[in-house]
Amino acid sequence: MSSALIALEAQVRADLTKTMHPEAPWLEPVPGPDARPALDVLIVGAGQSGIATAFGLMRSQVTNILALDKAEEGQEGPWLTYARMHTLRSPKHYTGPDLNIPSLTYQSWHEARFGREHWQNLALISRHLWAEYLLWFRRVVGVPVRNNCELLEIAPAAGGLLAATVESAGIVETLYARKIVLATGQEAMGGWTIPEPLRHLPTRLIAGTSDPIDFEALRGRKVAVIGAGATAFDNAATALEAGAAEVRLLCRRAEIQLVQPYRWLTFCGFLRHFSDLDDAWRWRFMRAILDLREGFPQATYDRCAQFANFHLHEGSPVETAKETGDAVELQTPHGKVSANFVICGTGTQIDFAERPELKNCADNIATWADRYQPPEDERSPRLGRYPYLADDYALTERRSGQTPWISDIHLFAFASTMSFGPSGSSINAMTTAIPKLVHGLTRALFRADLERHWASFNAYNVPQAVIARPAQAPEEQG
Repeated sequence: MSSALIALEAQVRADLTKTMHPEAPWLEPVPGPDARPALDVLIVGAGQSGIATAFGLMRSQVTNILALDKAEEGQEGPWLTYARMHTLRSPKHYTGPDLNIPSLTYQSWHEARFGREHWQNLALISRHLWAEYLLWFRRVVGVPVRNNCELLEIAPAAGGLLAATVESAGIVETLYARKIVLATGQEAMGGWTIPEPLRHLPTRLIAGTSDPIDFEALRGRKVAVIGAGATAFDNAATALEAGAAEVRLLCRRAEIQLVQPYRWLTFCGFLRHFSDLDDAWRWRFMRAILDLREGFPQATYDRCAQFANFHLHEGSPVETAKETGDAVELQTPHGKVSANFVICGTGTQIDFAERPELKNCADNIATWADRYQPPEDERSPRLGRYPYLADDYALTERRSGQTPWISDIHLFAFASTMSFGPSGSSINAMTTAIPKLVHGLTRALFRADLERHWASFNAYNVPQAVIARPAQAPEEQG
């Protein structure tokens, strides 16, 4: 470790010590059905959102926590797996999990690694370096993480607790927790989607952008990419760089989306107070934003456009797909496209039933369609399927009283977007979203322990001072 990084870590420890007030512990262990102390908060997902949530809780003296992730250490999140861009798309000065501690920012870590001049000359952050920074962050702040551990099921348990069934190295066990946070990114409340006309194709001919893809095997082959967001372009570029004979990107829209709405909304008022709006305004904003989808930066397009064998097809949704030996024939309104392999960059869909860990409550999780009926010109069945969350990111019941325990499950992922705007999977929103989530968690933990706090207050008898009183003269005897 370099001397600069050693000095930075010393600065981190000093900064955390100086800003730890109020540092008094305020939670006591709650025994679980196994007679062991239950976790106060179990965080599912140890990527950037999970470790930032853990850090926020630790700063609030909620230390009986655990973050688990099904991936190996260093493979959490998309950065070293299915993310195929060269750099983050967020501007380099956006802060992430640091929660306004300057020494914990990416910039401080980067300057300690490579020097201030290197930072000043940097355009965008490498995704590999971002992944390395996140590992450093979780180590230096001491986030407790269990890797290679997958959540299988959540169920209610005695004493108002939640029972999380998890599997690690083939061993299944139950962890008890007062609160569970689902910080599982894009797929938290559903799965990656394949357009209906393509779902019958065998896996040797088709993959989603989140799947492991052998791009070297695409050398000399024709590739079709479905979708026109930044991720679709990333995969098209990766195929071109691997030597694909041609790549055709099929965009459903008549004109490709160029505006990035997330750049407009990155201001404190929107990020901090969007969730305070009434349902009509929240729906109106997020329907407009999510229908636009995300635009892509110039560099993302240029990475593809530099290849003469890249072809962009606008207004070309796939109507039918037919397997023809080792190829696929895609029918679009503008004719047929032939490809040896198809990559779907069509995002995720909300479907609670696809999440086995939610099988005990999936049919009673309230959606936006259950709670709000927009005007006819604003209706969207797709967005109506998003979960309707409470003000602390908690799931809410469709039918009151059937699964009251889901109010202790807090969703901090992309599916939170309809209720909170950018939050659980957005670097640009961490600085406002994490404190809001942590506030909700600590509020509930405090309220649940009110009787204990009242008893503790009434038993508190520690004097702040000692009063020296003059000795009284003895009374004279008559």
